[in-house]
Amino acid sequence: MPPRRILAVLASLLLGAAALVAAPVQAQAAPNFKAPFPCGQRWTYSFHSGEVRRALDFVRADGGTTNGTPVLASAAGTAHRFSQPSGAGNYIAVEHGGGWKTYYFHLSAYSVADGQQVSQGQQIGVTGSTGNATGPHIHYEQLLNGVGQDIRINGSALAYPGSYGSYFLTSDNGCSGPGTNYMTWGSGVNVRSDAYLSSPVVTTLSGPTSVWVLCQKQGDTVNAEGYTNNWWSKLRDQNGFISNIYINDPNAQLPGVPLC
Repeated sequence: MPPRRILAVLASLLLGAAALVAAPVQAQAAPNFKAPFPCGQRWTYSFHSGEVRRALDFVRADGGTTNGTPVLASAAGTAHRFSQPSGAGNYIAVEHGGGWKTYYFHLSAYSVADGQQVSQGQQIGVTGSTGNATGPHIHYEQLLNGVGQDIRINGSALAYPGSYGSYFLTSDNGCSGPGTNYMTWGSGVNVRSDAYLSSPVVTTLSGPTSVWVLCQKQGDTVNAEGYTNNWWSKLRDQNGFISNIYINDPNAQLPGVPLC
């Protein structure tokens, strides 16, 4: 090949390589984040200038108690547990992929293991006021490649008010899927593989938890807190049974829930 032809080919290849290097890298689309608290609950939120990143703090505004309310993953990912007594307290970071991460600060308890895969709407912790907090709330952040982003829920940007009571958010997190949604009560509630006290424990609910009940059946009689009941509920996400005593409903047999 003539020298001039060789130079022309090399120049063409170099230009092509330069174009590839210069091509902009598209940012990874954000997950469809949902509110970090259970389906149907209404919370108010605020922002204060002392925050390091673009965080919002959430407290309940529907008559329920903020402290002890489940904290839910706002999108699927890998959960990691941390503790910072002088700041964030007990907190969870969920890695969602593509550089996206969410933070949930000041938890009173963790509900998942470190490194556990979690689904959107799964309980990851319990609301509290550990660390540097003046009261129970969910400190919530969305980050892209370590940089705090303006928070979006269901694709819509939230406001950044300087005080509570101006803006409100009702959660639709965990509203879909099979089963009927209930809250549990009590702490250290065992979930068993079947509706019998001799059945192996598959997990323990550390505090009030948002659960999905698939069906119910009669099993061993349980006596607790002045109540007696032999009806048990099968929980969808925990893949086991708990006594209906610990389902926050006045009926011994849950209305409208099918038999197992």
